[in-house]
Amino acid sequence: MSKIAYKIEHSPAYASLIIDLYPEQKVLVEASAMAAMDTSIKMQSKVKGGLMKGVGRMLGGESLFISEFTAQNQSGKLYISPGVPGDIQHYYLENRCGLLVQSSGFVACSDTVEIDTKFQGFKGFFSGESLFLLRATGRGDFWFSSYGGILEIPVEENYVVDTSYVVAFEDTLNYNVEMIGGLSFKGLKTGILGGEGLVCRFSGQGSLWIQSRAIYPLLNFLNPFRPTKSSD
Repeated sequence: MSKIAYKIEHSPAYASLIIDLYPEQKVLVEASAMAAMDTSIKMQSKVKGGLMKGVGRMLGGESLFISEFTAQNQSGKLYISPGVPGDIQHYYLENRCGLLVQSSGFVACSDTVEIDTKFQGFKGFFSGESLFLLRATGRGDFWFSSYGGILEIPVEENYVVDTSYVVAFEDTLNYNVEMIGGLSFKGLKTGILGGEGLVCRFSGQGSLWIQSRAIYPLLNFLNPFRPTKSSD
């Protein structure tokens, strides 16, 4: 199977993905992420993988649609821009292990990649993060994104990351979400609203990707500047 030719530009702040498709080559892309494309490329909406047989992505009540792009009689370029400013990372699946990615981080993948979901209700309830992780398996190209830059960490034994900074990790790693020791009720309340107070503890060997910024601290920073209605 041929790898997909690509390049990532404007990293890490406003990364965009440019894919070169040869005739009849296909790629699956997050819906609405297509910025521009050659007229030789055809687009259609569909759902793929695991619980999502067919077209798009059904995440236990949350729907995320996927578009399939196919180069027709000649090669063509496809320009992809994620919805949130930040970085894009490429990962090539080799069948030897899968990749777990935060559901909002999916950008694109080969049509040979299988996508499934793994419910993460505990993490979602406490940290305010997405309730789901995507699990990508099979063989092919996979791209994911984050808010802020993406940092790769090779885990050899144990590692701890704030839940709001986790972007992706290989499924060779074991993980457990837990509260920071000695957390008070006040701290727990802050954790629910702001993403603090919970960490994900990884063990084993594999690669882990974290983002250099988290969206909830930004929202907390901007909150005092929101327009408010006068009580008069």
